[in-house]
Amino acid sequence: MRRASIILAVLATTLAGRTPLAQAQEINAPQPQAQESSAPQVQAQESSAPQVQAQESSAPQAQAQGSSAPQAQAKKGPTLGGHIGFVLPLVTHSGGQTTSLADQPAVGFPVGITVKGSGRTAFDLEFVPQYNATGQRLTTLTVHPGLIYSLGHGYAVGLRAAFVVDNPTVGFTPLVNKSWPIKHNNSLFKAYFVEADLPVRFNRPVGAPATNPVTFAMHFGVAF
Repeated sequence: MRRASIILAVLATTLAGRTPLAQAQEINAPQPQAQESSAPQVQAQESSAPQVQAQESSAPQAQAQGSSAPQAQAKKGPTLGGHIGFVLPLVTHSGGQTTSLADQPAVGFPVGITVKGSGRTAFDLEFVPQYNATGQRLTTLTVHPGLIYSLGHGYAVGLRAAFVVDNPTVGFTPLVNKSWPIKHNNSLFKAYFVEADLPVRFNRPVGAPATNPVTFAMHFGVAF
C-alpha cells in the first residue's frame, strides 16, 4: 500500500509539473507568428523605398523640364538683324516726263534694321541717303519703315512707308525680294539679296506744281 501511494504521488507530481510547461509552450507559441507577421511590414517598407527613390530621381527631371521652358521661350522671342546695300533708280516717271538713270544719275545707300519674330512677318526700318548727280546735286534722306513677309524659298514681299526729310514728299514703296544664304559659318553676313522696288511719291511743294513721281528701282545688298 505504501508503495502504491508513493507511486501515485510521484505520478501526480510529474503530471502537475508537465502541465505548466505545456501551457508556457502554448503561450510562447504565437510569438513566431508575430515575428512572421512583422516580416511583411519590413518587406512593405523595403518595397516602398524604391518608390521614394523614384520620386527623388524624377525631381531633377521635373527641374530640367522646368529649366528648359525659358530656353524654349527664348528661342521663340524676336531676333535682331539688318542689311546694307545700294539702290539704283532705273526709270522714273514724274510730271508727265519719263527719265532714266542715264538722264538723271543717282544712287542710294539703304541701311536697315530688321526685327524678326517666330512667324513669317518682320519689321524693317530703313534709312536711305540718296545722292543726285544732276540739277542742284542734292543729297536726300528717306525714312523707310515697313513690313516684310517671307514667302519661303528665299522670296519675300513687303510694303514700306516713305518720308523724305526736309522735303514736301511722302509716299510708299512696294517691293519683291529674293535672297541667297551665305554658307560661311564665321561670316558677319548671312545672305545676299536682289530686290525690285516701285517707289511711289506724292510731292506737294509750296508755290510750285505738284508732281507724283513713280520709279522702278533695283536694290542690291547683304543681310546680317
